[in-house]
Amino acid sequence: MPEADESVEETQARLNGAKSAPTPRRKDQVAARQRPLIASDRTQAKANDRQRRAEQQDRIRRGMATGEEQFLLPRDRGPQRRFARNFADARTCIAEFFFPIIILFFIVSIGLSPLLGYQGQLATTFSMYGVLLLVAIDMFFTWRALKKRLLTKFDSVERGVLWYGTFRTLQLRFMRQPKPQVKRGTKLE
Repeated sequence: MPEADESVEETQARLNGAKSAPTPRRKDQVAARQRPLIASDRTQAKANDRQRRAEQQDRIRRGMATGEEQFLLPRDRGPQRRFARNFADARTCIAEFFFPIIILFFIVSIGLSPLLGYQGQLATTFSMYGVLLLVAIDMFFTWRALKKRLLTKFDSVERGVLWYGTFRTLQLRFMRQPKPQVKRGTKLE
């Protein structure tokens, strides 16, 4: 864009490739671009850097919470994985409560072992294996239902999506990352 005080002849000469001034030497160009690596006020520079990193981390945290694709980890990206996440989050599964139940069994079997005796410990152990069997059956049916829904929505199932969706049901809902985007009982299209 021509400057206001530039004449028509100078503008024409500039457009035709004529030079109005000598090319600056490389040393002068480099010196004009140089900035100090370390700011003169180090405490202010640290504070600015800390604030910039905190804002960036907060933006990433909010993006993960809202499920924005650009902020998700590579293992969480893609339309099939989003569908698998929503499928797992819309269901209430026995598998979700597996770890709290197992912790409860350990507390009962270890903490109350003198009171329970041999028969009580045996009953606790068998009931723990029964819960494990129920969780395995629940995960099997979740796997099959997810595969069926993925095949109706998409042409084929990507590698690892079934494991991804099924093992998401093992996590407690409030601990899942990315955060659940659908409520329990939501019907997925």
